[in-house]
Amino acid sequence: MNAIFTTPQRPLDVTALFPQLAPLARTATRLHPRPGAPTVHDNSVGGPLLWPADEPWPYCREPHDRHAALRINSPDDIRLQRRVLAAAAERLHLDPEAPQWTPEEQETLNLINAGRRWFDGPIPLVPVAQLYARDIAFPCPPDADLLQVLWCPFDHEMAHPKTALFWRSSATVTDVLKAPPEPPIVQDGWYLPEPCLFSLEQVTEFPNPMELDKELRDQLDDMSRWETVDPAQYSPYADDPGELYLNNLCSAPGWKTGGWTRWSPTDPVDRACPECDTEAVPLLTIASSEWDGGSATWIAEQDRPTPGPPPLGSRDGNFTLIDITGGNNLQLHVCPSSPYHPHFELLQ
Repeated sequence: MNAIFTTPQRPLDVTALFPQLAPLARTATRLHPRPGAPTVHDNSVGGPLLWPADEPWPYCREPHDRHAALRINSPDDIRLQRRVLAAAAERLHLDPEAPQWTPEEQETLNLINAGRRWFDGPIPLVPVAQLYARDIAFPCPPDADLLQVLWCPFDHEMAHPKTALFWRSSATVTDVLKAPPEPPIVQDGWYLPEPCLFSLEQVTEFPNPMELDKELRDQLDDMSRWETVDPAQYSPYADDPGELYLNNLCSAPGWKTGGWTRWSPTDPVDRACPECDTEAVPLLTIASSEWDGGSATWIAEQDRPTPGPPPLGSRDGNFTLIDITGGNNLQLHVCPSSPYHPHFELLQ
């Protein structure tokens, strides 16, 4: 991807008001996924993986709930539906009086809406993300430089897809699997990522208020601390300073590596590694959108409205077309002492 995405400067320097936050600063890498045509050598969402031809493709062999969705489709059904929707949006942009659907499009949508037969059997995992350590900072084993994230496209425990992490050395993959298997059906189109490339940007993050000690939380709630700040610097973004800090100063929304955990709707929970008791750290946030109504200051400068029909998902920053339980994030955490230890999935 040639485009560069730039996060606007924060509304104010929060460490100038609260110096105790400065030592808590962490760097996160915003990934800014945007639709593209990734190859196996790219960092990507939903793209082809640098997968060894002689390594078996992973399957989910757990039971799946045939009643979890009203309609079951194949990956090809979902891709075709997306093409039809994009063509219709383009046509209506050029001619608002044009019909919403052509007869051919309506026939195609009717077939897709009829759904597929249920499939009882192992489900091939779906590629979700591929990250090269040469480009992106994230906890990585010393013998690996590539992270591949896959998931089962059906809900499992906690009503979200179950992820699997694969670490490998890219230099050892000389013969790449050309045509990995695809699931015959998926629970929902939201679990089939739209292929995207990344535009990497580092930002500074601070802890969620719930992870601060009581003294610092009390200081953040002390209105007199904020009286030195011109309200014009934050009033367009929040009704009160607490909201300003939570949504616009502490942690970035969207796809990212590193940084701090975003806690919502649940409070912080124990993240001790079950093998060594080390506290797990954020690895990758799989986001349902790049921004929401409360975090508009994080919208990249290049994502401001432009003429022409918006790409699918761009109105709410959902370029990957992933949606997890109605707009939540799936935050993967790993043990910093050994990323090979079991990873954590936090639905937030």
